[in-house]
Amino acid sequence: MPSFSTNCKRCPRLAKFLKQVKQKHPDYYAKPVAAFGDKNARLLIVGLAPGMHGANATGRPFTGDHAGIMLYETLYKFGFSSKDNSQEDDNLELLNARITNAVKCLPPQNKPIGDEINTCNQWLKQELDSLPNNYVIVALGAIAHKAVIKGLALKQSDYKFGHGAEHKLDNGLLIDSYHCSRYNTQTKRLTQKMFETVFKRAKQLLK
Repeated sequence: MPSFSTNCKRCPRLAKFLKQVKQKHPDYYAKPVAAFGDKNARLLIVGLAPGMHGANATGRPFTGDHAGIMLYETLYKFGFSSKDNSQEDDNLELLNARITNAVKCLPPQNKPIGDEINTCNQWLKQELDSLPNNYVIVALGAIAHKAVIKGLALKQSDYKFGHGAEHKLDNGLLIDSYHCSRYNTQTKRLTQKMFETVFKRAKQLLK
């Protein structure tokens, strides 16, 4: 199987949309966004997809828009990041942690369709297969959760998404969290305390 490439155009709708975005925002990255962080990390954080003015603009997951604020503050608090915020072209390093997305390209209205999620799953599968033993995966949202289960070739009905839910896997553990989106944080569906509890638990498990 070929390796992930930032030149991937396997999803025609997404490739067309990225081309349109690049024309409108010439200074934006506007390509498939690669994972970011420690390649040997035991903690893998899986989000949904790049945000229009976030990763799609900067080329780094959860960087440049609201979605990454809570994430990087929390990673820093628990020793997974060298800084509490992420900005394009800074020298931030993730420590025993790596961030990726279920879908690598910005989708229209932030809503990838099923075929796109499935096509992109091969790249997530490669990332999952490369994890060392005794890993912890944090899935941000139900789509990320389902993508992880698919990437591990497990039965969806055996692994139900729920904030704070833990799922034992062959060589590690999956923890679910609501996505740290602006909507979820502003409506208090996800609070700072709820989010920190997930990563506090991940830290404990990695010890």
